[in-house]
Amino acid sequence: MQQTQQQIVKPKTHSGKKFLENRAPKLIENDKTTIFIRGVNANNVVLQTMKDFAALKRPHCVFFNKKNDIKPMEDVNSLEFFCQRSDASQFMFGSHNKKRPNNLVVGRTFNGRVLDIFELGVEDFKPLKDFKNAKVATGSKPMMLFTEGFDATPEYARLKNFFIDFFRGPVVEYVNLKGLEHLLVFSLINGKVRFRSYKVTLKKQEDSKLPLVELEEIGPHMNLVMRRSQLGSDSLFKQACQKPQQLKHKKVKNVRRDPFGTTQGRIHMERQDYARLQTRKLKGLKKRGSDQVEESAPKKAKVAEESS
Repeated sequence: MQQTQQQIVKPKTHSGKKFLENRAPKLIENDKTTIFIRGVNANNVVLQTMKDFAALKRPHCVFFNKKNDIKPMEDVNSLEFFCQRSDASQFMFGSHNKKRPNNLVVGRTFNGRVLDIFELGVEDFKPLKDFKNAKVATGSKPMMLFTEGFDATPEYARLKNFFIDFFRGPVVEYVNLKGLEHLLVFSLINGKVRFRSYKVTLKKQEDSKLPLVELEEIGPHMNLVMRRSQLGSDSLFKQACQKPQQLKHKKVKNVRRDPFGTTQGRIHMERQDYARLQTRKLKGLKKRGSDQVEESAPKKAKVAEESS
């Protein structure tokens, strides 16, 4: 009853009205925000890992420096409260203890409730600051590469989907090829997700028009081990991925769209009579009187033969 009353309450000020409209569901949702929550016993490795992830997510992130006594895998109510307060749909919680060292709990929400949640252990970590080279621009959309093996189990398949949702950034219609300078590589080897970040450099070649692509690791560098996971039901996940009916393209006969969004259609036309085809009139191509007499003479001779 209390939740129903909160939905019915109307704002009293103009700023409050704009705030509620921004939080309300939309056909085209806002860019997804991630909150980073620090646990009570978070060590330097966990804190630096979350800071590096926040640097990759900036500006769509909120970092909580205050320590929070939360157990995400046992009780998700606190995470849902923080996500609703910050209008965020993704979260990352860092902690460290003897049983689960260098622990990261990542997940996402749907309709204010936790959808998927993963507990990952961080190994072989090298922060961004250890790579003394040029970095990519803040807010640039990264390219993502996943090796084989993620679709073998439901847990890793859903984890792959989470990483795509986490790093995809804002949805854009056009992409500048020169802006594709950041590559994230996820490889699954022996149960460990190897996360690598590279800067893409295009250099000219003398014998070819195609550029030479070079990769330079810029960090962060880490291996992630999945410890525990809680996946949402298939029906709930399907509902979360459902596209609004207003945004779906209506099916038109003989018209289809390719994977890149280009509209292609088929047109049916009758066979054309080229004798009646309207061409450009030029004085140089205009028939003279003598030409018309020569063309009409054979016709008259043919008619005389038929009559005889």
